[in-house]
Amino acid sequence: MNEFLNAVAEPENAFLRYALVVGLLSSVALGIVGSYVVTRRITYLAAAISHCVLGGIGAALYLQRRWELAWCDPMYGATAAALLAALLIGLVSLYARQREDTVISAVWAVGVAIGLFFFYLTPGYTDPMSYVLYGSIWLISRRDVWLVAGMDALVLLLGLGFYPKLLAVCFDQEFAELRGVRVKLHYLLLLGLIALTVVLLVRVVGILLLIALLTLPAATAGHFARRLWQMMAVATLFCVVFIASGITLSYAQNFPTGPVTVLIAAGAYLLVTVISRAWRHHTA
Repeated sequence: MNEFLNAVAEPENAFLRYALVVGLLSSVALGIVGSYVVTRRITYLAAAISHCVLGGIGAALYLQRRWELAWCDPMYGATAAALLAALLIGLVSLYARQREDTVISAVWAVGVAIGLFFFYLTPGYTDPMSYVLYGSIWLISRRDVWLVAGMDALVLLLGLGFYPKLLAVCFDQEFAELRGVRVKLHYLLLLGLIALTVVLLVRVVGILLLIALLTLPAATAGHFARRLWQMMAVATLFCVVFIASGITLSYAQNFPTGPVTVLIAAGAYLLVTVISRAWRHHTA
């Protein structure tokens, strides 16, 4: 740990500082939105949105390198694809329930296919595996830090600003409708928040692993919290611990950061679950 802190303090290791800052900033969105996802039980929708992100990343890289559009950053493409997927999947889940799973699976597959297609067409073919499997947190730049901070602030503003209505949508949708809450609109807002959080996480753990980090800290926090806002606070703290530990261990042992972070989160969830069940059995 001391070795890592010393490395962070060295001027030439700016990439370590950027990685740590982005990881900690992502923890805020993870704690808030992950708690909504776990409470509303829409992990499969979040997974579909996350895989569609690959299409936006591939298209942005293609435009950037093939047509020399320097401003077309992969993060912009990821954001656009995630929000579009969230809107489409949200409308399908609201209005096409009989074929909901089929349509969402199709959107999931098409998003991945579009991404792989554009990766193949991009001059100087870029291997998509860094985005799909591991993420690229060591390649974070100062510009990325500011972009993530802005998106994180937006998620925080919307997630907490609409907390009472999103709370109602998560726990009792029918009662919320009777009280005049625009349930469908706020449900789409929730999916939009998931989309933004997915974009934040892509650089940290990659697409395939991000759902674990979106749900495991919140699920672990559920053992310690009785209210949703408490769950958000505890989940945020867990995310800080998991991500910081993952970055530190992966740097020290030269491991991939994403898998290490997810394994730490999974181990903590398993440990807490076992202890919690043993305690309930003991006190019963």
